Amino acid sequence: MILFDDPIVRENLLPFTFTRPVGALRTGIDTLAEKWENWLGEPAFFKTETYLQEKFPFRENESLWVEGSLIPDETLAEAVRHLREGEVLVDTMGQRLAWRAEPIREIVYSKPFLKLSQLWEIFSLNDLILRKDFQRLTRGRESQPLSPTNTLIGPKDNLFIEEGARVEASVLNVSTGPIYIGRAAEVMEGCLLRGPIALCEGAQVKMGAKIYGASTFGPYVRVGGEVNNSVMLGYCNKGHDGFLGNSVVGEWCNLGADSNNSNLKNNYAPVKLWNYGRQGFVNTGLQFCGLFMGDHSKCGINTMFNTGTVVGMSANIFGSGFPRNFIPSFAWGGAQGFQTYRLDEAIATARRVMERRQVPFTPADAAIFAEVFARDAFK
Repeated sequence: MILFDDPIVRENLLPFTFTRPVGALRTGIDTLAEKWENWLGEPAFFKTETYLQEKFPFRENESLWVEGSLIPDETLAEAVRHLREGEVLVDTMGQRLAWRAEPIREIVYSKPFLKLSQLWEIFSLNDLILRKDFQRLTRGRESQPLSPTNTLIGPKDNLFIEEGARVEASVLNVSTGPIYIGRAAEVMEGCLLRGPIALCEGAQVKMGAKIYGASTFGPYVRVGGEVNNSVMLGYCNKGHDGFLGNSVVGEWCNLGADSNNSNLKNNYAPVKLWNYGRQGFVNTGLQFCGLFMGDHSKCGINTMFNTGTVVGMSANIFGSGFPRNFIPSFAWGGAQGFQTYRLDEAIATARRVMERRQVPFTPADAAIFAEVFARDAFK
């Protein structure tokens, strides 16, 4: 199975697709590729930008091609599974969704389906997708028991704890939606969790955190403070107090202590968001829309982000005041101005950050840094 990037969708989902194919994005509980693998029972490969292919392999002889932004459910997965050679699945507008071998004969798929086509949909669709993922991943399985030191509000079937996870002296409200706690994840004492929430493998909720749904914390995320309707993709830190709402934070990011984002304009108007493809701001139609921070970006303590702020890859933001609401990749500074974050220094920092978590920084990672620096670095 090949998950291929639609070029327009990929641009709409920047800065997160600077460093991964569309199909490697996470919303709900697992990534889009993992959802397809789970439904179809076969591994997913990627057809994406050339500079990403070493890290995200492509296999030439695969015959099944699927548009990478599609979010599978049982009905769509069955339609794709039953494609024969030469058949192409299209929507009612004639857009190709999937095909097997060289497409010749069209099959129209007229049922509703979900796909990630805009940046903000990573969090705005998270409630619906997380609930569907919870049903798929827990069906027919038995949860680990919840420690009696906790308080559970709502039906116990809405809580699933994987093996090796730890939850102590916290309040979990599953009456508003399910809570999934992944393998070896931890909820420390005194936390308040209100579903739907997904805590993926090895993720950690720090003491006294207040987490509202629908929120997803990818593998090995560290999260504290107050979070509402946000997605943290993986290996990133928000370890201290501060508010994060209606936001998406990439891998290997760090939010300094007491950093906050605005998710509502003072005049309650719809939020506009930077779009890389259009090189301008687009109207999201959302009243609540916060921060979008690309992989490897960081901010210092007490950083304040305005409503609808987009930060590229490997930016370093600090200082008083609100920085502007679009910050290019490899920008170093804040409200008082920016300079270019040197590529060699950014790579050195990333190597230290990743090795601290026992994840190697590879030549493929270095090549991605160099390509994004050439395309999007602050000048």
